[in-house]
Amino acid sequence: MKEKLFKKADFKEFAAGDAQFEKILTRGNLISMGIGAIIGTGIFILPGIVAYGTTGPSITISFILAAIVCILTAMCFAELSSTFPVAGSTYSYGSIIFGQFPGWLIGWALCLEYTLGVSAVSSGFSAYFVSLFNSFGVVLPKALVGPFDPSKGTFINLPAIIVLILIYLLLRRGIQASARMNTVMVFVKIAVILTFIVIGLFYIKPGNYHPYFPHGGLGVVKGAALVFFAYLGFDVIPSSAPEVKDPQKNIPISIMVSLAVCAILYVILSAVLTGMVNYKDLNYADPVVYALNFVKLGKVAFLITVGALAGMFTMMLNTVYGGSRLIYALGRDGMIPNNFGKIDSKAKTPILALNTITILAILLGGFVSLNELTSLVNIGTLVSFTFVALGIIKLRHRSDVPKSDFKVPFYPWLPIISVVLCVLLMTQVSINSWIAFIAWFLIGIIVYFCYGYRKVN
Repeated sequence: MKEKLFKKADFKEFAAGDAQFEKILTRGNLISMGIGAIIGTGIFILPGIVAYGTTGPSITISFILAAIVCILTAMCFAELSSTFPVAGSTYSYGSIIFGQFPGWLIGWALCLEYTLGVSAVSSGFSAYFVSLFNSFGVVLPKALVGPFDPSKGTFINLPAIIVLILIYLLLRRGIQASARMNTVMVFVKIAVILTFIVIGLFYIKPGNYHPYFPHGGLGVVKGAALVFFAYLGFDVIPSSAPEVKDPQKNIPISIMVSLAVCAILYVILSAVLTGMVNYKDLNYADPVVYALNFVKLGKVAFLITVGALAGMFTMMLNTVYGGSRLIYALGRDGMIPNNFGKIDSKAKTPILALNTITILAILLGGFVSLNELTSLVNIGTLVSFTFVALGIIKLRHRSDVPKSDFKVPFYPWLPIISVVLCVLLMTQVSINSWIAFIAWFLIGIIVYFCYGYRKVN
């Protein structure tokens, strides 16, 4: 039984199964995809809340520290994706390196991350969408803009459902069409962010930067743990490996460039924000909008709402895309019914896998309040990142795998540090979230032994 549980998957079989995808994504597409997945509501929300309660103006250093942690994990992703350019991301890497049962558990955790992640963002999109209409004096019916809660007069979150359907229709047309739309949206939100930065530079008051460390160095470190999640999403890039031209070179570079661009924007925006407004006045969910109103530029705040909507749209687009490729990979390997691993001959897209994650996201985003469940996304991500770093250590002891064009430097110290930091961040998650996550894992184990285990030769 032990041999069957930890039987290593064959990379060549994965590659053969993925050959039905069409290789059309370029390095530019991947960088745009990475930025689109990373920059979302986080850049418009976290800088104010974290600066107010944890770091003060030194939030800029927190963003830098968090970026360093992410870059460590990103380098591990880069080596694994360069070695194994297959669909399924960390699920596939786990199956090849640790065995098919550990790989399944990683994939099960990722299913939670993708599904809850896109559902939560769709709820946020709805809130900003309603706010946009309110700014024009149009009030949408309360019953149609919230989760199912008759006691509060809400029955369905219609804007969340509509945007998910639009994303589904776009992805169903094929990756090329969705890549073009993603690029347009990424340019829109970067333009909005740069507009705020340029305008804000003229309203900075140096006195707002004092004291720079109101909560000391510990506040900076705690702040780094909080803003770490603003960088998540770059793992969608290795998920696209079968559809990438020259993935061994383009994926590692794209991961690093997209992270670097986002880190620079985060640091500069937080520096401008805390320079415009004293950090003690930033306890708002929309601190960027507040800062513009504070300096009597309320009309420009409309642009921030547009940028936030564009940011959330690209986050959902890339998350649904990555989730569909994960479900496809599970079907490809027989962990779930094989029909999920089939590719549509015209769109070159796993339609059943795309249908599945879209329906789940619509049910959750349209009818369920996810306020207490979003931290589960963080646990699933950190578990995945931990296995990625451990995978590098095991990978270097394998002689039966392809040679990578990219190697994590300072091996084995950087992977070890990455593991330690991920575990440290996992300790910050609430006990209730851990209980729910363990319950999800137990369900995954039951599903595996009822289906996937019997399919492993």
